This record gives sequence, C-alpha cells and structure tokens, in this order.
Amino acid sequence: MKKLFLILVILLTMNQQVYAGKTETLGDVLQVVIPSVAYGATLYMDDKEGEYQFYKSFATNSVVTFGLKYAVNRQRPNGGDYSFPSGHSSSAFQGASFIHKRYGLTYGLLAYAGASYVAYSRVYAKKHYTSDVLAGAILGMASSFYFTTPRKGVKIEPTSMAEGYGVTLSYHY
Repeated sequence: MKKLFLILVILLTMNQQVYAGKTETLGDVLQVVIPSVAYGATLYMDDKEGEYQFYKSFATNSVVTFGLKYAVNRQRPNGGDYSFPSGHSSSAFQGASFIHKRYGLTYGLLAYAGASYVAYSRVYAKKHYTSDVLAGAILGMASSFYFTTPRKGVKIEPTSMAEGYGVTLSYHY
C-alpha cells in the first residue's frame, strides 16, 4: 500500500520539476492517477470487497456526473460546453474519498491534496467555474462515502445534525 502512495507523492512533487508551468497537464494526469491508485490498492491488498465497492462508487459517480453535464450543459469560462459539474474533480475526489473511507484518513489526506490540485487546475485553466469543481468534488465524495465501508479498525467521521455538528466514532470488525 505504501508503494502505491509513494507513486502519488512523486507525481505531486513533479509539478515543480517536470510540469513546471503546466498546471492543467498535471491536473489531467492526477485525475486519472488518484482513482487508479485507489483501485490498485484493492488489487494489491487482495481486497475483493473493496474492489466491488470501488466499482459501484466509480460507476455511480461517472453516470451521475456525465448525466448532469448533458442535462445542464453549462457553458465553460473558455466558451466550451458541458462545464457543470467538473468530471476531473469528480473523478479525483471519488478516488480520494474511496481511499479515505476504505483505508483511513492517513492515506486519504495525500489523495485529497492531489484532488484539490486537480480542482484548482480546472479553474486555473479556465475550463470550469469554482461552482463546477465544488459540485464535482461533492459528487465524487458522495459516491464513495455511500458505497464504501472501512476495511477494518476504528473510523472517526464528522457528522452534522439539526442540533449542530459532531464526531462519530465506530469500530468495524
């Protein structure tokens, strides 16, 4: 598992070396790498249950994201079509939140950093509005959080209720 995340770290640091000045290109790469690392983790760890959960999350996220793109057909800041929601952000955040929910926040933090960079790169390149990338991030995260269960161990999650906010602590065995 650590080897897969090392690859992600290397790709994130390449921004200053190989991709200097190419923010959009690195965002394009990371939007594929992050869910690939998430799926690769299920294979590497022989996690059949996680693999199935990844399929459901990925498929749901893709169908909803692209369905909304065609239904809404919002014009992009650069004049193109199908701006809302951001597919790049949706894909990156689906992978990041799958890693977080299945394997823990420690692994998820790096993936979230990469996914945030993807979202930033889309706005920076004038491919999306901020609302497009936020909607994509929400869709990606929602699909993973809905279909994914922790592999094992203790899970700590923020919660929101009518009375306020809190933290849920649970143990999965």
